[in-house]
Amino acid sequence: MSKVQITETVLRDGHQSLLATRMRTEDMLPVCERLDEVGFWSLEVWGGATFDACLRFLKEDPWERLRTLRKALPNTRLQMLLRGQNLLGYRHYSDDVVRAFVQKSADNGMDVFRIFDALNDVRNLRVAIESVNKAGKHAQGAISYTTSPVHGIEQFVAMGKTMQEMGCDSIAIKDMAGLLTPMIAGELSQELVDALEVPVHIHSHATSGLAEMSQLKAIESGCLHIDTAISSMAGGTSHPPTESMVAALRGTEYDTGLDLELLQEIGIYFYEARKKYHQFESDYTGVDTRVQVNQVPGGMISNLANQLKEQGALNRMNSVLEEIPRVREDLGYPPLVTPSSQIVGTQAVLNVLTGERYKTITNEVKLCLQGRYGKAPGSVNEAVRQQAIGNEEVIECRPADLLENEMDELRQQIGSLAGTEEDVLSYAMFPDIGRLFLKERAEGALQQEQLEPMPDKNGAASSTAPTDFNVVYHGETYHIEVKGTGQKNDSQRRFFLTLDGVPTEILVETLNEVVLTGGAHGAVPSKSGSNSKAQRPRATKEGHVTTSIPGMIVEVLVEKGDEVTAGHPLLITEAMKMETEVQSPISGKVVAVNVTKGDHVNPDEALIEIE
Repeated sequence: MSKVQITETVLRDGHQSLLATRMRTEDMLPVCERLDEVGFWSLEVWGGATFDACLRFLKEDPWERLRTLRKALPNTRLQMLLRGQNLLGYRHYSDDVVRAFVQKSADNGMDVFRIFDALNDVRNLRVAIESVNKAGKHAQGAISYTTSPVHGIEQFVAMGKTMQEMGCDSIAIKDMAGLLTPMIAGELSQELVDALEVPVHIHSHATSGLAEMSQLKAIESGCLHIDTAISSMAGGTSHPPTESMVAALRGTEYDTGLDLELLQEIGIYFYEARKKYHQFESDYTGVDTRVQVNQVPGGMISNLANQLKEQGALNRMNSVLEEIPRVREDLGYPPLVTPSSQIVGTQAVLNVLTGERYKTITNEVKLCLQGRYGKAPGSVNEAVRQQAIGNEEVIECRPADLLENEMDELRQQIGSLAGTEEDVLSYAMFPDIGRLFLKERAEGALQQEQLEPMPDKNGAASSTAPTDFNVVYHGETYHIEVKGTGQKNDSQRRFFLTLDGVPTEILVETLNEVVLTGGAHGAVPSKSGSNSKAQRPRATKEGHVTTSIPGMIVEVLVEKGDEVTAGHPLLITEAMKMETEVQSPISGKVVAVNVTKGDHVNPDEALIEIE
């Protein structure tokens, strides 16, 4: 049978690519009944950046999202994207964490695990594949497709064979940047179909404008499983439109058999739902053939734009896109897919913004050059490696072989904030934002009680502050709801707001009260008794320690009075999800520490003073 099967990506990769992964579960549920009727081979609903976005931005429990979607989609396979030994985070986890995560994902309703490695190092896939097999679910091994002097069809076919031998039930060509051209897609698909006993799937982004043609050539070569996105969430850095591919194959030997009118109804729903997320729309919504040179994948280019915008350097985008291939070559030609895409992209941003290549090197680049993420496909730049890690040993083994079991320690670290093993795993993926999420959730009931309207002298409920109002800004009206506040005696109080249905939060420093003034039309927050920290001194001396770009303090490694030598680590900062170690520029004594963990800092500030 040559019928083509479709994996629909609108609930994961579609909105990750176009809307910075901001779609909320509440906007997925109304259309689930219709999605469940279609007859997709699978629906991709989880994994990738959704876990991070749920915790960091949406204040949703990603495990609850999975359980909710499982219940709402009883007749359809649910699929996720798993980064091998990285799972859904940005580092390698010990084998016991990988096994626990896969098992809990299966227990909560996951059916298909698409498993890939950012370096195509199959050693990093073994434990995840074994765990999926043990859970009785579908293990799909993914080839991260890329082009370089060290990549070609022969290597990809060999990788496919190895993953099949490791226990994969299918193999996917994962073209995360839209690099495939039609003829290569056909040739690669044919070679894989001939060499493998398991089905071959193709996943290609529409960035370069070639994805539909590439999928058709793959289908003609025997690849009968394609990934698409419903039309109103397709194109640009997303995927080929589902309805278009269904229409193109209708009446042929490859006919999908899917109901085009039903798909069009679903498309209309997402056309309306997408409007709620207009502020997260990528500026790169059309065809961008530059991807054939810079290889920046679908979800990454919009993130790069946001990161540069935060640094006030959006005008440097072209310079960054030119620098990315040079950094990639220095690191041994890794495919640009999470997390290697973030590692290469962030280093390229630093190289451009600091005006000197590798003046500042992220910790992740250091780990990559040391072999902590696995074996690079090609040879690395030894001069850059020496600059990054000095004479430290380069590891040759599977990186996770060096890791001790972590689950017991993670349980102890998060303590009573974790009510379930799923909570422990959320903390494991993202320790800081995971802990914050669990803390806010634990305090939620108390906060809700404190927000209950107090009865007035006549027994009627009353409230001392408006919790629902409109704000007009630059001619646009925004509807705002206050969902909760921090403890009344906290020096810093978090206000959890919903802006046009999208949750956000603000942090206000206060000695006494935060009062919302105004009425139902135009209330604004004001504060009294502010004790905001005085502005940090400007960096004017050699011993004034600064950061290269704006970021957040993750760790402070020294105290006032410490003696340090030049090159001694002082701080760890985070910018664009990558961490950088800030070292002492001179030898001397720490006379002032002007930052604490969690502070946001700028390049012209003296963060630490050394004499």
